[in-house]
Amino acid sequence: MDDRKDSGDPLSIALFSEIFMADQLARARLAKALPKCMELSHFSFLNHLAHVNGDRTPAQLARAFHVTRGAMTNTIGRLEWAGYVHVRPDWDDARRKLVSISDAGRDARDTAIAAINPIISGAVEEIGTERVRHVLPVLRELRKKFEDGPSPTDVPSPRS
Repeated sequence: MDDRKDSGDPLSIALFSEIFMADQLARARLAKALPKCMELSHFSFLNHLAHVNGDRTPAQLARAFHVTRGAMTNTIGRLEWAGYVHVRPDWDDARRKLVSISDAGRDARDTAIAAINPIISGAVEEIGTERVRHVLPVLRELRKKFEDGPSPTDVPSPRS
């Protein structure tokens, strides 16, 4: 008799194994290409602020990146020290701070994009833009599924 537990749905396991491995490899490759002293998390943060084009509170940023406020405070502190973000009081609520990207932060983001663009656009070109267009909606739907939080069918972790 086989005492092993159910090994799960092979399609699901294969899909997420590929996603996790692609994520790990892409992060490693992009991190090497980023400008000196810039981490991937810093680039993601600056890229986000460049797209929202306005002030955000640390709490809003922590929610957007699915990290703790403490982790976000650490990132904001490092980027403020580097001159990449401005942190100012919220004049409507003195308990809050507002964070915005600085000109130096935009320049650093643009430099990072120039460094990683050949890698990511090269990968898309090799795979084929049509194939990427077809898979993108599926990946977006998966992301949204996890962003929405636990579903009623979620089961407790085997570690709990």
